[in-house]
Amino acid sequence: MTHDDAQRAAGLLHLHRETLSKGDPVPPQITLAAMYHLPGDPACVRTYGRADNPNWEVLEQALAHLESADTVVFPSGMSAIAAPLFSLLGSGDRLLIPSDGYYTTRLLADRFLKRLGVTVETRPTVRMEDGGFDGYRLVFLETPSNPGLDLCDLADITAAVRATGGLTVVDNTTMTPFGQRPLDLGADIVVAADTKAPNGHSDVLMGHVASRDGEIIAAVREWRKLSGSIPGPFECWLAHRGLETLELRFDRMCSSAATLAPRLAEHPAIRAIRYPGLDSDPSHGLAQRQMTRPGFLIGLTLLSAEAAEAFINACPLLQPATSFGGVHSSAERRIRWGDAVDPGFVRLSVGCEPVEELWKALKTSLDACV
Repeated sequence: MTHDDAQRAAGLLHLHRETLSKGDPVPPQITLAAMYHLPGDPACVRTYGRADNPNWEVLEQALAHLESADTVVFPSGMSAIAAPLFSLLGSGDRLLIPSDGYYTTRLLADRFLKRLGVTVETRPTVRMEDGGFDGYRLVFLETPSNPGLDLCDLADITAAVRATGGLTVVDNTTMTPFGQRPLDLGADIVVAADTKAPNGHSDVLMGHVASRDGEIIAAVREWRKLSGSIPGPFECWLAHRGLETLELRFDRMCSSAATLAPRLAEHPAIRAIRYPGLDSDPSHGLAQRQMTRPGFLIGLTLLSAEAAEAFINACPLLQPATSFGGVHSSAERRIRWGDAVDPGFVRLSVGCEPVEELWKALKTSLDACV
């Protein structure tokens, strides 16, 4: 962990203290309110539940601390992704998105933004720089890509996009602010699904948008208010509680993944493996330059779809489920959602189990697939 990350992790646990008076409860309290007492002039006070809530603000303060940027929370990762796309793009604009990133982002752009007159184009993550960026209003990046774990050079791309007058949005869901810092590498906007590792317990949907540009944040905040894309106070309370242990969990998950990846690479049931922390990974050099940790996701390709399903279903320490980043290790075959991957490709999300117990369970299940 870098010194700055250590300071952020330590400071996060005491942020709420700054707001407390003597005798106040230490944990944030849940404020369930659609209405506020509002006699007279409504300026400078809370007005209505769609406009603000104390639990949003506590979570936003914590996320802003980690991102070192103003932050707006949303009720899911996709609502966070949608916010800059719909608040900043208009008819005649061009949008570039990854062809191999999270599939729902492509569906959103294809089915809705195109109707509004936005031209949507795609490129593979590893060839995102091919052709340059002239004429693009917004370039959307995801690195490592989900699910293939390809990387693109954030510093190079964000500088090139800025030189042409465009904006960059980076989906940092797979890495969190403790694994990668896109805003520090030149991105204009970060989006993330806090449903994943930041919450960490697979019990709440949440997302956020962060930027150091005040006009962008104002536009995103207005979009949330007018579209009604607001998170619930209880969900914010849950996400905040999970966020306080992110650094601890992320460290365990990344360390375990780094231990497991070389062992998995040598297992005869595995045809191919992707993990940026492996020396043999094609993205290893770039990962070392722009990521502080190689992450907790591992891409495995087994001999067949049947072998992959057998591996997942027979392992007692794997949760067969979509999504990732929880305390429980989980895995799924991504082709079932339409991703352009091998039928035997498995996205493995390493959780917080003791690593040697997890390895024994994984190995036993893989042995049966040979």
